[in-house]
Amino acid sequence: MKISIEEISKELGEEILIRCHEVDDEIHEIVNKLESHDPTILGYQNDRVHRIKLSEIYYFEAVDGKVFGYGKDSVFEVKQKLYELEVLCTGKNCFRSSKSTILNIAKISSIYPSISGRFEAVLDNGERAVVSRQYVPVLKKMLGL
Repeated sequence: MKISIEEISKELGEEILIRCHEVDDEIHEIVNKLESHDPTILGYQNDRVHRIKLSEIYYFEAVDGKVFGYGKDSVFEVKQKLYELEVLCTGKNCFRSSKSTILNIAKISSIYPSISGRFEAVLDNGERAVVSRQYVPVLKKMLGL
């Protein structure tokens, strides 16, 4: 399969054209991936509201009845409940890693076994997150282990 990219001027509308002999499952999968956009969530910080792409969030954590989204070097309060974010994150490289945490798998730099069957994930920003024993199989499946 040949892939071509052509840069165009700002006046022209962007489009993606797929030329194929037959529309099969692979083509449908490509189209689905292209159509699935990167959702944005609203994050609150210092009386300001920020639009944050889901792909920029390292993890969500519920603490004392509030939910926070952690970016590379900033923390935002999020108004959604953790279970609502879990639904939003479905199919977007995120998974529930513990009762109070949702991790972005794309931000994990390494993982290693910890005590009692848990795993510990080291994120790209240097933070560490625990993957509870019951969620380790989900992580392994997502990583293809």
